[in-house]
Amino acid sequence: MTLAFVAAGKSTKSAAGNSLTMQPQPDTFIVPPCLEDIRVEYEDPDFIVINKPSKLLSLSGKHPLNKDSVHYRIVQQYPTATLIHRLDFGTSGLMLLALNKETNKQLCEQFAQRSVKKYYEAILDGQLADTQGEITFPLIKDVDGFPLQKVCYDTGKPATSHYQVLSYNANTNTSHVQFEPITGRTHQLRLHSLAIGHPIIGCDLYDLADSYSKAERLMLHATSLSFFHPKSNENMHFYSPSPF
Repeated sequence: MTLAFVAAGKSTKSAAGNSLTMQPQPDTFIVPPCLEDIRVEYEDPDFIVINKPSKLLSLSGKHPLNKDSVHYRIVQQYPTATLIHRLDFGTSGLMLLALNKETNKQLCEQFAQRSVKKYYEAILDGQLADTQGEITFPLIKDVDGFPLQKVCYDTGKPATSHYQVLSYNANTNTSHVQFEPITGRTHQLRLHSLAIGHPIIGCDLYDLADSYSKAERLMLHATSLSFFHPKSNENMHFYSPSPF
């Protein structure tokens, strides 16, 4: 099932820099219109699982021109829907939404207890030295660089990401990687990728050299989502193939 909605707007994209982090987006940033539909992968009386397109906000922004979002579109057909988690603006893939308060509470508890399993696929710049590993840089909000996060060993919160290299493309010097985020910090996979020297290509916030310009979108997709049904306790698993 698809949910169609198109919002008007203009893109105000900043140019990528060559430093570890790109300049912050201003508060007045207007997102470009997302012409792709949300696809509903599964629904029952308690929750829905959707496939979010890239370049769509999970939740509407403060600016009135940033109203279009997953939540804004979904509540037009599912008025009681609430987000259990979010995906970044540029990230595509699977998202879970509750359709009642009790389900929202139960699913949020599963996320808090880290019993929800999530996998992502990404295209990283360069060739990783190890084909699999664990990234554990602690992360915290960069108060002087909204909306950036940063690595900080003094005040950062623990953050862990497991990765496995699926393939390497010598022609583009990029690596196709599967991620399993053990924690769910803001921008975790993007910043962890940057911290090991291999940023996700197409990322406008965390880039090195020309990594931002190597793709027209953030090359990050939520491919797999597993959790327990809030009523039956059945193990629910959903998969969305990576579009890249």
